[in-house]
Amino acid sequence: MATNNDSARRGLPPAHGLYDPANEKESCGVGFVADMKGRPSHSIVVEADHALRMMDHRGGCGCETNTGDGCGILTALPHTFFTEIVRAEFDATLPAAGRYAAGNVFLPMDAAEREHCKTAINQIIAAQGQRLIGWRVLPVEPTKADVGPAALTAMPFIEQLFVAAAEGIDNEAFERQLYIIRKLATRTLRYESNHEQADWFYICTLSSQVIVYKGMLTPSQLMPFYPDLADARFESHLAMIHSRFSTNTFPSWDRAQPNRFMSHNGEINTRQGNINWMHAREGVVQSKLFGTELDKLFPIVEADCSDSGNFDNVLEFMLMNGRTLQESIMLMIPEAWQNDDEMSAEKRAFYEYNSTIMEPWDGPASIAFTDGRYIGAVLDRNGLRPSRYYITHDDKVIMASEVGVLPVDPANVKAKGRLRPGKMFLLDFEQGRLIRDEELKSAFAESRPFGDWLQQQKIEFAHLHTDQEPHGFEPSTLLARM
Repeated sequence: MATNNDSARRGLPPAHGLYDPANEKESCGVGFVADMKGRPSHSIVVEADHALRMMDHRGGCGCETNTGDGCGILTALPHTFFTEIVRAEFDATLPAAGRYAAGNVFLPMDAAEREHCKTAINQIIAAQGQRLIGWRVLPVEPTKADVGPAALTAMPFIEQLFVAAAEGIDNEAFERQLYIIRKLATRTLRYESNHEQADWFYICTLSSQVIVYKGMLTPSQLMPFYPDLADARFESHLAMIHSRFSTNTFPSWDRAQPNRFMSHNGEINTRQGNINWMHAREGVVQSKLFGTELDKLFPIVEADCSDSGNFDNVLEFMLMNGRTLQESIMLMIPEAWQNDDEMSAEKRAFYEYNSTIMEPWDGPASIAFTDGRYIGAVLDRNGLRPSRYYITHDDKVIMASEVGVLPVDPANVKAKGRLRPGKMFLLDFEQGRLIRDEELKSAFAESRPFGDWLQQQKIEFAHLHTDQEPHGFEPSTLLARM
């Protein structure tokens, strides 16, 4: 929970009466545009920007109509564009796609504080055995975008970081190192630093697959503010968008979405309990992939995040520890499986087994998610947030909080529909197809003998009153098991 001092440093009022700066929830517009076959183009970015503008009413603004609650766009790394940028800016050759990472970083406006942050990050990159390519001052046009006074006052200095993979490391191991670098930098500079402006530090993304351009902007300001997005060389096969309505919270540049792997329309009502569980697990969690470096990832859930940001923190942790994106989402937002008599035994066992690993992140939620290889969406078990989608004959998929965000010729519509409560759909760019909810979940449910594991390992309360309880009441292990 944020302290009053933390809140004041970030421009938020202190906790007072019913207001607590830790209660960061929101209700927003969310969606994506993607090419099902994974073909990058600038038109995907342009169409996503159009869709974002059409959801302007789902975002919020203050008494200044040109200061927004926040919006943003997540795309795949535009490799051709970045290749030319790195050649021009650093006189260097960019490694092959997947062998480098890029990310936009919010830094202090004060030059000395900014240099302190960049030096610390450079040292962490070197300590983790990766290679710094360089820092690019990201072009921004606040005047052209007509950014309002409140957003300008809170605006950070924005630079773009490029990091190359070490020799002999595979792409997945590189992603894990990038995760460690970001977590260490955040912990060191944002939460442990005594520097006055350290709270301005925030890494939007640092990935070899995706990048986020976001800010305390309105939808119509995003592309004018970031000239990169309007450059015809900026191509992507996917573009996730988000327009934020802060509801009962205060906007900030870092709380704008998309987050690093997802965007969210709605609220996570179980947020504090979910956070407490994750903090508790830090004492016993183990990882074959991170080994002795695991403690570098703590805290898993970062302070000063919205409910969406907390969800994203946990999703990223599960993804980096070997679970697929879609399986992680299934664990965090399960269907209402307990009383569904029509659900298969395999799927029910899957949900019951995994309920012992991860408690549900409950609340009205429509969530879009991607890691670059997949993009998809899921609706909460009650279905209290809308999610509409179109699939066209030219293999384009459009998903948004509502219909009409993009003009589509009816003759080009192959299929359309809406997500049902607890259901998910997923685009697999490698397979070039849409995977429906039943196929997706059945594959995971049947991949392991969850039913057998439950039968062999589950302990019922009734067993505790008999001699049948297999673990007994040994004093040496009782407290730990309790």
